[in-house]
Amino acid sequence: MAIQTPALHIPPLQALRALEAVARTGSLSRAADALHVTHGAISHQLKGLEDALGVHLVERVGRGVRLTDEGERFASRVKVALSELTEAMREVTERRNPRAFRVTVMPSFAARWLRPRIGRFVAANRDIDLDVRATVTLVDFRRNDVDAGIRYGSGSYPGLIAEHLMDDAFFVACSPRIDGGVPARPADLARYTLLRSEDEFWEPWFRAAGLGWPEPERGPKYEDASHLMQAAADRQGIALARTSLIGNDLANGVLVRAFPITVPSTRRYFLVYPPRLPGVAKLERFREWLHDEIARDDNVPTVHPQAPRRPASSNDSATETSARPMDARDAESGK
Repeated sequence: MAIQTPALHIPPLQALRALEAVARTGSLSRAADALHVTHGAISHQLKGLEDALGVHLVERVGRGVRLTDEGERFASRVKVALSELTEAMREVTERRNPRAFRVTVMPSFAARWLRPRIGRFVAANRDIDLDVRATVTLVDFRRNDVDAGIRYGSGSYPGLIAEHLMDDAFFVACSPRIDGGVPARPADLARYTLLRSEDEFWEPWFRAAGLGWPEPERGPKYEDASHLMQAAADRQGIALARTSLIGNDLANGVLVRAFPITVPSTRRYFLVYPPRLPGVAKLERFREWLHDEIARDDNVPTVHPQAPRRPASSNDSATETSARPMDARDAESGK
C-alpha cells in the first residue's frame, strides 16, 4: 500500500514577500515602506505565515524584531524563490512584447529633462516601445518589471552596473518680474522668500557666497524640483535651481540667474541596470541617445566620463540608493 504524503499548502505570496522584506530591511516599518503597506499589515502577514508553518519566524528585540534561526533559513530560500519567480515573469513579458524597454526615472527629471527630448528617441527608434515610469519609489530590479533606471546620487548601487551620465550644479534663480526686483547682492536675499526643497539645502550656497547664514527654516517647501521651479517662475520666491532641471527657462526669460555663483552638486546622474542587461540592443541605443542629448545640453556642467561601476557582489541587493546633494549623507533621491 502506497503511503501518501500530505500535500503542502504554499503560503500566500503577500506573506512570503513580507518575510523577505523584513529579512532584507531588518525592520517591520522599513519592510512596510518597501512594500507600500502598513506596519500592521506586515505584522499580520508574518503572524499568518507562522501559524501556517507552525514555527516562530520573528522575535521581539527591544522595540524591534529580528528573524529567528528558522526564520533566517526560510527567508533565504524565499528570497531565491521570489527572485526566480520575478525572472520567469520577466522572460514571459519579454517574449510577449520583445520591443518593450522599461525605464524608471525621477518625476522632476522626467518632466523637465526627459519629456522635452523623448520624441527624438521615439522617432529614431520606431522598433522600441519605450515605457517611462516616473516615480520616487526605490526600484529593486529583482522584483520590479524594469530594465534600467536613471538615478541621481553617489553612483554606489550594489548589485547594479552604474554608468555616469552627467554632473549637476546649483545656482540662485528667480522670475525677472519678482516683487522687489532681482537681488543685486547675495546679502539682499535676506529681504526675499527663499523657496526650499525637501532634501536640497541652501547652506552650502550661502558658504560659497560668503554668507554665514544657517539653513532657512521658513518659506514654502516642495518635494518635487519641477514644482519648485514653477513656484519661482510664479514669483513666489527665490529658488536654488539645478542646472540639469532648468530646461529652457533661462533661454526663454522665464527665470534669470541672480548671481554668477554656482555650487557643484555632490550627486550626479547615472544610468543603472542589472548585470544581465549589457549587450542588449535596446539598452545600447538608449544609452547612445542619452549621451547625444547630454552633449547637446548647454545647461549641464562638463561631464567627466567614467567606466561603468560593476556590482560589488552578486549577493548584494539590487535596490537603488543614492547620496543627497551638497552634503555627505547617502540616501536615495526621487527628485
